[in-house]
Amino acid sequence: MTVYFIGAGPGDPELLTLKAARLIKACPVCLYAGSLVPEQVVAIAPEGAKVMDTAPMTLDDTHGEIVAAHAKGQDVARVHSGDPSLYGAIAEQIRRLNAEGIPYEIIPGVPAYTAAAAALGQELTVPEIAQSIVLTRVSMQSTGMPEGETLDNFGRTGTTLAIHLGIRALREIERKLVPHYGADCPVAVVYRVGWPDQQIIRGTLTDIGKKVRAAKITRTALVLVGPALARDHAFPDSALYDPTKPHVLRPVAGKEVNNDII
Repeated sequence: MTVYFIGAGPGDPELLTLKAARLIKACPVCLYAGSLVPEQVVAIAPEGAKVMDTAPMTLDDTHGEIVAAHAKGQDVARVHSGDPSLYGAIAEQIRRLNAEGIPYEIIPGVPAYTAAAAALGQELTVPEIAQSIVLTRVSMQSTGMPEGETLDNFGRTGTTLAIHLGIRALREIERKLVPHYGADCPVAVVYRVGWPDQQIIRGTLTDIGKKVRAAKITRTALVLVGPALARDHAFPDSALYDPTKPHVLRPVAGKEVNNDII
């Protein structure tokens, strides 16, 4: 048997990859994080499958279900939200599987920050504005952050920040980032991206907290910060399609291009 850690995407069942859907349809055991993964995603499990919401379960509980499936030779679909590689809490599960010799495979999914950018209708890496994205979170009541991985340090880059688990820390985000980005830096909060009740709230570092409180959003939201989120800034076209900058697939007319140029 194999345990499949499946990225279900941010919420929209149509954002499942073909491989993810195929495996959920085939596995006789399906464990999914019901607080973050819609039931529609696991509704495609085969008839008679054991489908369990792991939201109220502990790591020991979920591992026990996997061990039981292993004893029966049953594949397991372990369905996580977004992409399992990012805050998927799969590392500790994999450690236990390795210790017991239980095979596993990771199936990537659409991460929340890319779905949020799509919902905003924007690119997060804008020429000469921002060419990097920092994926981070705030501690709050979850596991502490490693030394050096602070909002202050990341803010010094001036690039796009995708802050997870930060919806209740907007005052702290404002305090840490205003010195680096300025009070008017654009912020977007995307609540339950890909779900039917998705909401998008735009503002600045200084007024986003007030807007979010008015909307009564307290969980399951991604906070995006950075100048790339502005909808009216001037920026140059990307060099990717610049006719004056040839590459191996688009040489300048009438000139040969060295095949080493990319």
